[in-house]
Amino acid sequence: MDHIPRVSDVMYVGLCHKIGTPTEVTFRRDLWDTVEMIRKPSQLYKGERKMLSGSYREGFRFESSDLDFMLWFHDHKVICEMSQSMVYHPPRHTLIYMEASDTPPGFAILQLLTPSNRRIVMSSILERNEMVYISSSLLRMRFHQSWIGMNPANEGENMHGPCHNYTYRSIENDIALCFHSRHWPLPALPWVERCLTRAWPSICVLQSIVDDGFHLVPIANRQTNENSDLEWRISFSQAEQKLVYSMNHCQFLCYGLMKIILKEIISDELLCSYFMKTILFWRIQKTSSTPWVPSTLLQHVWFCFKSLMQCVYTGYLPNFFIPENNMFAGKVVGAQQMSLYQKLETFYKMGVAFLLHSPTLREILTPALSDPYFVMQTGESYLKSEIDIDIAFCRESVSLLIVTSVSEFLFNMMHLNIIDQLFTNCRNVVSVYHDRLLHVLVSTSMSLKLQSLSVSKKKRYTIDRSIIHMLGLVSKLGCVSDGLYLALYLYDTGRYQTALTVTDTVKQKLSQPHILYRCNVDRQRYSEAVGGQSMLTKFRKAWAKDIVFDKQFTYIDELRLEQGVNKMNGMGIFHVSPFVILHMLYVLCHYRLGNRSQYLQALTDLHTLLLYDDGGYVLVLCRDLSWQILGICQHVVGDLHGALQSYQESLRQKPKNKIQIATETRINLLKTQIKDSTRMTT
Repeated sequence: MDHIPRVSDVMYVGLCHKIGTPTEVTFRRDLWDTVEMIRKPSQLYKGERKMLSGSYREGFRFESSDLDFMLWFHDHKVICEMSQSMVYHPPRHTLIYMEASDTPPGFAILQLLTPSNRRIVMSSILERNEMVYISSSLLRMRFHQSWIGMNPANEGENMHGPCHNYTYRSIENDIALCFHSRHWPLPALPWVERCLTRAWPSICVLQSIVDDGFHLVPIANRQTNENSDLEWRISFSQAEQKLVYSMNHCQFLCYGLMKIILKEIISDELLCSYFMKTILFWRIQKTSSTPWVPSTLLQHVWFCFKSLMQCVYTGYLPNFFIPENNMFAGKVVGAQQMSLYQKLETFYKMGVAFLLHSPTLREILTPALSDPYFVMQTGESYLKSEIDIDIAFCRESVSLLIVTSVSEFLFNMMHLNIIDQLFTNCRNVVSVYHDRLLHVLVSTSMSLKLQSLSVSKKKRYTIDRSIIHMLGLVSKLGCVSDGLYLALYLYDTGRYQTALTVTDTVKQKLSQPHILYRCNVDRQRYSEAVGGQSMLTKFRKAWAKDIVFDKQFTYIDELRLEQGVNKMNGMGIFHVSPFVILHMLYVLCHYRLGNRSQYLQALTDLHTLLLYDDGGYVLVLCRDLSWQILGICQHVVGDLHGALQSYQESLRQKPKNKIQIATETRINLLKTQIKDSTRMTT
């Protein structure tokens, strides 16, 4: 067994590459925590809260990771004892009493004590014994119905447990309407005592968990017959998130490793990753003699696997918070249970070597198993290079824009206020929310631009100065491509020469050999230029990002049709390569200024970029819009046949941005123009 610690070290480092280093995981969590902190005031203004939960929020970035959201009404207060009603104020608050004495462990029924101002709640009530209860089945069904067809871009909409499930931009989403209580549920009070006895989690984390309360999600116990339409599951999603955050990195990687084992080796529909998480929670709390360090990773994994076997054999997996709740009840039973156990027993007889059945783990372990003298360093400096960490950070901030949207003007003002407080009080984590500040500044500028259409000339001048000031800040504080937002505004307001000057500045920055765009970078030049500097400095000097167009605003008239069709199809946002925007601005500005040779050269450069780029400058999934932009530029300058070919090429690309209607509209218009032009010539 002497080789186990060595293999564990290899596994630890390999998983850091696959799952993330401590720094990467912390950054992912901090980014989402900060976004939710910024959004909280605007959500409270709307009277509802929305929280990302699940493995993505915990810090995992598996290809199969989906997004799990919980939504609840802020003014609906769940109490566990009648005396707790004294801290609320009806009718400003809707009071709901949770009864858990006559329900299966881990479940409750909800009595509506005061009327709700939400139609979905009032249409989901049932009367029993002259009391009014909220039906979990009715609310779940009505919530699902309210989401169906809401967004044409959502695909494969269905009910998944308590959630409405759909796919948006190739990402699977689950969202559940639930209720929140700021109190700790009585059935889970023994859990608090157990944590104090076992010393995990820490008192600080434990206090935070208890203070944040719990949720109730609309799903009944699978074994319940009577009152199944009234039962709600007690959810500890917030608590679980805090527990995962409190893990050291070895524990977190053990969790990730169990997920990989479940998906790639066991692969049985009876089991889910939540069961793996529960087993790990029990393991951490019971562990005393074996430390959680890289060299013991496989020991802990092996113990968790044996615990899983035992739970399957007995058909009993106790919930971590309410052990009386057997999470295997009604699920891991009968012939399927025995078949699953036999499968696990087969792997158990192989020993730790069963991990080689996973393609992911086999790739990690092969070097260590093939070389008996192979030694792996486990310090973080050996896990990933500085540039690999930077690429991961860049990718994370880009992916965040895909799943978040710009808010309205009022809410942007709230967000700016929160960001200002963060800059004042939390300077040590500026890099986490710096990008959010720029995002809000651009959105606020576009909101002001929209307002300027309906005000006096004097007021319009004042607004224009404010917009230029804010977009100037974006250019100064943002990454190397963010100056294009100012250039777009200057072009759209007729200041073509000034727009060209700004575009020239951005082009000079983008042409530097050390620029990091998505995952593409000259590693040596990047290290020479910004190696060892702060993340904020790297962001400003060496990072380039897509230009994001949001459905609420018109950034440039030439793309108004595409934005409208994109919005009509439920997308509402598209990303354009800064290199495409750069060439587009050169074409349009020089054309408006009458510089024929310059705009023809810019057209050639853009066409060449699209013809020969391998995805380094123009993302393959966004080429439909890029070819469309080339066609628009050709159309504007009078190259009708070239524009027709570009529009047709746009239709041949993957319809990622759902702009086909816009493309077909432009083709029809173009064919008419070509026909008229031919008729006039003859």
